[in-house]
Amino acid sequence: MAQVTAMQLLLILALFSPGTMTEAACTLQGNFKLPALLADGDIIIGGLFPMHYRVLVPELNYTYKPAASACQGFDSRSFRWAQTMRLAIKEINENPNLLPNITLGYKIYDSCATHVAALRATLSVLNGPKEVSSMMCSGASPVKAIIGDSGSSQSIIVSRTLQPFKIPMISYIATCSCLSKRNEYPNFFRTVPNDNYQVKAIAQLVKHFGWAWVGAVSEEGDYGRYAFQALIEEFKKIGVCLAYYEVIPKVYSRKKILEILDIMKKSSAKVVISFAGEGDLYPLLTEYVQQNITGIQWIASEAWITASLFSPREFYPSLGGTIGFAIRRGEIPGLKDFLLKVHPSLYPDNALVKELWSTMFGCTFQPSNTTDQSGRGLPLCTGHESLEEKYSVYTDVSSPRISYNVYKAVYAVAHSLHNLLNCEPGKGPFDNFTCADISNIEPYQLQHYIQKVSFTNSLGEKISFDENGDPIASYDVMNWQRGADGKIWFVTVGLYDTSEGAGNELVINEEAIIWNSDQTKVPSSVCTESCPPGTRKGVRRGEPLCCFDCLPCADGEISNQTDSIECIQCPVDFWSNAERTECIPKEIEYLTYDEMGVTLTVIALFGACLTIGVLAVFLHYKNTPMVRVNNSELSFFILLSLALCFLSSIAFIGEPANWSCMFRHTVFSITFSLCISCILGKTVVVLMAFKATQPGSNIMKWFGPIQQRIMISACTSVQIIICAIWLIAMPPFPSKNTKYQSSKIILECDVGSTLAFWCVLGYIGVLACMCFVLAFLARKLPGNFNEAKYITFSMLIFCAVWIAFIPAYVSSPGKYTVAVEIFAILSSSFGLLFCIFAPKCYIILLKPQKNTKQYIMGKASANTSNKT
Repeated sequence: MAQVTAMQLLLILALFSPGTMTEAACTLQGNFKLPALLADGDIIIGGLFPMHYRVLVPELNYTYKPAASACQGFDSRSFRWAQTMRLAIKEINENPNLLPNITLGYKIYDSCATHVAALRATLSVLNGPKEVSSMMCSGASPVKAIIGDSGSSQSIIVSRTLQPFKIPMISYIATCSCLSKRNEYPNFFRTVPNDNYQVKAIAQLVKHFGWAWVGAVSEEGDYGRYAFQALIEEFKKIGVCLAYYEVIPKVYSRKKILEILDIMKKSSAKVVISFAGEGDLYPLLTEYVQQNITGIQWIASEAWITASLFSPREFYPSLGGTIGFAIRRGEIPGLKDFLLKVHPSLYPDNALVKELWSTMFGCTFQPSNTTDQSGRGLPLCTGHESLEEKYSVYTDVSSPRISYNVYKAVYAVAHSLHNLLNCEPGKGPFDNFTCADISNIEPYQLQHYIQKVSFTNSLGEKISFDENGDPIASYDVMNWQRGADGKIWFVTVGLYDTSEGAGNELVINEEAIIWNSDQTKVPSSVCTESCPPGTRKGVRRGEPLCCFDCLPCADGEISNQTDSIECIQCPVDFWSNAERTECIPKEIEYLTYDEMGVTLTVIALFGACLTIGVLAVFLHYKNTPMVRVNNSELSFFILLSLALCFLSSIAFIGEPANWSCMFRHTVFSITFSLCISCILGKTVVVLMAFKATQPGSNIMKWFGPIQQRIMISACTSVQIIICAIWLIAMPPFPSKNTKYQSSKIILECDVGSTLAFWCVLGYIGVLACMCFVLAFLARKLPGNFNEAKYITFSMLIFCAVWIAFIPAYVSSPGKYTVAVEIFAILSSSFGLLFCIFAPKCYIILLKPQKNTKQYIMGKASANTSNKT
């Protein structure tokens, strides 16, 4: 960029320096001695074409003036473009309806695909081929417009060089989006879409085939740099990452080429995108083919997707299957015949024509005794060689694309000149509605008409430019396939057209595509394989977003798409399946009549039946001493309440409901309170009965049947009152518990008021403790059948069960909480039943001889005598 600015300043200083003003002369500062294609005319159009694709830098030892950089590697394809410009000008000059009485001339120079050579060619176009002295350069430039240059970097230099002279230029292949900045490049036009459209097309292509991990190679210049800047922004939108980005140096360096290839071979990216001209890319791809590198899918920009330089058969094993976007083709009538007319005899002094001939036929025009070493060992060209018999890139007009762009550019200038010449006086676009002076057309006046030009060419395509100098964007999707001759053929497999609207621009025939290594399956290029449903992407620290780990979704979360960024939380009543791909209703758990529920129910019913059986025995033997001496009325109450205790446990089984939650807790607490109250009454009666045997004691009158009933009723009423307050204030209710297992909904009865619940249990515990203490005190009282011993043991079991119940209840999950509560009810009920009534039933049923008043009283007397 600094070189361009310096060159412009030198040019302006040369024109306007004081010394020059004094002499009043314009002197050519030097002669580049460049080969050219020249033709005089009333109006001259310049042309810049990269007819060579590399530069040989001269030795710089600073001891003498260095020679000019030499261009090497003749590009017959680019020479065809120059011939297309000549053909278009010839057609226009022969067309009586377009620019009548005006003859167009041309000055075509080789820009050699480099910055310095492009600037050198531009100055040659502006200055002319001869060294002359004249009056101060004034008036309009002899060149009114320039067709060119090819590369974006070269076009930037040309545009800035031409800006002081306000000369418009129309490029046929410079695609850098930077050139659309009208404030920086006001004189630039083009017949090729800018890279913003191609970038979007490539991004859609990459997304279409699912490539998320790609490499990038570009030329050294604005074309590649601006293209990849825009492409990276597009990739961010669609989640594609660059594995690497390498730049091919403008000056050939084999070391750098080998470094780039080494990176490509080591990378896991199997798709490489390249924005580069064929001349810049040729050294890299030549080495690429020589190393026999395969398995990489290339995506080519329009600059080289149809480059015949890579069509020879040796390129196919490595580059076959390349896909990319090409400029739309157009048939140019008469082009083939015009190209075949080129012959060294018609242009004996033109070095470009001779170089074309030498390149095509492998011969030389230099005798072997000359000092020029370039043609040594080659036969002399005879001139009898035939272009028709020799297939070459130069004569291949089967798919003219860039040539067609050159053709359109020349006609755009011609139609603009035609509109300028047909301006009606007084209706012109310039100051005071004036028209341009036909005898002295200023380039900026032509630029105005180029901006406004709109016409339909002979092929039916509408040609026009938008406010940025860009045409309507459309591309062909090309694929490199093996032809019948073994060479690479460029096959059209799709289309990208911005006029189709957003989302419909890209159309591809996937079945027609042949991929690298002759594969028909779309190659894969990802840093990490896609995360399947049920997982999410986990970013790897310090690596691109396309490199990630697939992390399984947590419990209760799902992902039902591939490459999910995050997992979705399931709704409250749903849970993730085992694969974490969908939310399913949570398993509802409660104590049902399954194996556990049925077992507990059978035990409860067995206990109730057993209790009723004992009650029946007591009723049947109610007049026997064993039943009467143990206070038959209280025994009946105890057995009835025990039966209810057994049955109350069944209320805990089944799906919780409002009524069942209130019923189970109140029935359980009241029946147990009744049972323990009766046992407490029996214990008190036993204790008082022995106290009453002492002389002068009348204590039994305070513990008769009525007083016993009152005591039992009072003790039970306290529990009833607690339950009533509980049910009124905060009654138990069914609830969904997910605390223990998130994957399950545990239906349980919430106690409502925790305080009330523990008050109920605490009250039963107080009654049991009182009973235990009194029975313990009465355990050594005399008597053949001292019931206090059995009550003590039963209370010991009862308390042990309910003390153990507390930690088990708190720690048991789900339905097992209810099972623990039922187990405590049944265990304590069986403990009371067996400890209190089993000894009595044993005597009643198995030892009836002991069920007599004499046995009981006699034994008692004996015990009393022994103590005395």
